[in-house]
Amino acid sequence: MSWEIIVTLAVVGVMVFAMVRNMGGPDTVLLGGMTLLMTLRVFSEKFPTPAQAVAAFGNEGLVTIGVLFVVAAGLNATGAMNLITRPLLGRPRSTAAAQVRLMLPIAGMSAFMNNTPIVAMFIPVVGDWCKKTGISPSKLFIPLSYAAIFGGTCTLIGTSTNLVVYGMMSDALQQRMGLFTIAAVGLPAAVVGMCYVLIASPKLLPQRKGVSINLAEARRYTVEMLVEAGSTIDGQSIEQAGLRSLPGAYLVEIERGGDRLVAVGPEQVLRGDDRLIFVGVVESVRDLQKIRGLVPATDQVFKLSDPRPNRRLVEAVVSNTCPLVGKSIREGRFRTFYNAAVIAVYRSGEHMEQKIGDIVLRPGDTLLLETHPRFVEQQRDRQDFFLVSTVAGSELVRHDRAWIAILLLVAMVVLTATGTMQLLNAALLAGGLMVVTRCCSGQEARSSIAWRVLLTIGAAMGVGRALETTGTADAIAKVMIDASSVVGPWGVLVCVYASTMVLSEFISHAGAVVLVYPIVKVAAGPENLGVDMLPFAITIMVAASACFATPIAYQTHLMVYGVGGYRFSDYVRFGLPLDLLIMSVVVTLVPMLWPLTVLA
Repeated sequence: MSWEIIVTLAVVGVMVFAMVRNMGGPDTVLLGGMTLLMTLRVFSEKFPTPAQAVAAFGNEGLVTIGVLFVVAAGLNATGAMNLITRPLLGRPRSTAAAQVRLMLPIAGMSAFMNNTPIVAMFIPVVGDWCKKTGISPSKLFIPLSYAAIFGGTCTLIGTSTNLVVYGMMSDALQQRMGLFTIAAVGLPAAVVGMCYVLIASPKLLPQRKGVSINLAEARRYTVEMLVEAGSTIDGQSIEQAGLRSLPGAYLVEIERGGDRLVAVGPEQVLRGDDRLIFVGVVESVRDLQKIRGLVPATDQVFKLSDPRPNRRLVEAVVSNTCPLVGKSIREGRFRTFYNAAVIAVYRSGEHMEQKIGDIVLRPGDTLLLETHPRFVEQQRDRQDFFLVSTVAGSELVRHDRAWIAILLLVAMVVLTATGTMQLLNAALLAGGLMVVTRCCSGQEARSSIAWRVLLTIGAAMGVGRALETTGTADAIAKVMIDASSVVGPWGVLVCVYASTMVLSEFISHAGAVVLVYPIVKVAAGPENLGVDMLPFAITIMVAASACFATPIAYQTHLMVYGVGGYRFSDYVRFGLPLDLLIMSVVVTLVPMLWPLTVLA
């Protein structure tokens, strides 16, 4: 073993140790490791040049992921994803039920679509779902990524890796592979994998919550919302409309035709023009604004000059020099004076029972406003308000453009699935049209891109490149397969799976396949084992995809790493047993379905 391989293994070992001990974010650790490997090139030409290392950041797959964030932004800004997923996800009563509702449709879609766009589009959906159900995000995001992989192992087009293997081995196969040939192994493996997630996640997945809200100390606004007549929630019960058990908010009462309905239950049916009175923190009020069929009860929002999709929610604390102090909001003509509509008022924990327009302003009142984005800049240096700040994520949902976003998504999927366009081309087209059709703004598109995720994936590819160019990965594969050849075809099959899986945990799946394939071809050839290549092809396909023990094993793992609040050790603890479990299923089923007999 050359000293270059030893140095590379040492650097990778230090990186793994740093991530296991949570000494830095994955982007920091991987970029540091890539930088160190580039620096070591001064001792040997076998190490990748800086140009080769950073070439990963121009990788087509990496750029595709970035563009897919824009497509997802358009789907979420219009509420289209909620429209699509709400019937599928519903309101589960337990974490296990939520995992089942999530994994089944994800696996089904991943069998025929690229895994990356599915996970990219579901990340914000699952985040919102966790808030509404109270389920820890760390219980759902790893199952999201795993389910995408489970589905990908069920068809020939489920992952690009399957196609790479088929393309390389097609000439050597004695039997042809159909679209669902791999399903004979992939489907049982997917079922076993999902059962494992359901059984093991209560103990092995962490229970990490996001930033919790202390309702006793948080500002709780009283806000009035109106049910739009003829909308999707007109005629639905409170539970069906998703207004029960809101995080940080509760429905106090309903006003209907002059009558007041208090202590309303989840079975209460909503009607058009119902006035709903909620008490909740600002984040909850923001989420209420995004529910299809609910609009602020004050008619002032419809009189603002800026189009509603361009507005934001802003918090402003009234100062003692504000000219409207001592006047009611209606009397002081607040909307005309500031071009902003008051949505709610907070006053030292008091429950504000009067209508918004009748509230007399006092110094120290905190106002929640719907206004144009320029309001903060205009009022920041003036003396009318002590403090002015935009509510994060308060962009209003463009419900009227939801079907445009859905049509763009369908077009992207069809163009990709039929082979008319490459995924990158179709994603660029869909992302650009999301902006052109105003499903999302240019600013929203830019801010939607998760740059830390892209840095992490790019650095991981750079490190994988070092493992390949120094011969480290090749050496590992040869040692493992040579050691198993003495026990016959089944032993070689087991070692082929193990070596492909181990390599795929740290380098690109295509890279692992390229390294293992020539060794397998020689081992299975007539001069050695003399067996058909089909069982080995299927084994490599599953092994290259079914990698769960490290976050860098699959780009979807890296995509959910941060949003799920995970650590490197979470993947090892939860994923390593699953790696071994899927391996046992595959190496047991493959010889039964395609016997490893010597060819005549």
